[in-house]
Amino acid sequence: MQNKLTLSIDKLVIEKAKEYASRSNRSLSEIIETYLQIITDQEIEETDNELSKLIGVINLPKDFDEKAEIKNILMKKHFK
Repeated sequence: MQNKLTLSIDKLVIEKAKEYASRSNRSLSEIIETYLQIITDQEIEETDNELSKLIGVINLPKDFDEKAEIKNILMKKHFK
């Protein structure tokens, strides 16, 4: 069941987040929900503490296209 949530976030952060969401072809709600799932998922923290240390460590370029990168990796893997 989906519920609405009201947050108070700095205007500049919201603008940057919307741009990121647009570039990654996802909604801001989807990104926030995914992030909240990751940080609250007790199974990940309990079963793999090393993985939880890595969350948020990687800084990708602003123009990073996740879908294009996945496509490139799959093309290289399956069409050598």
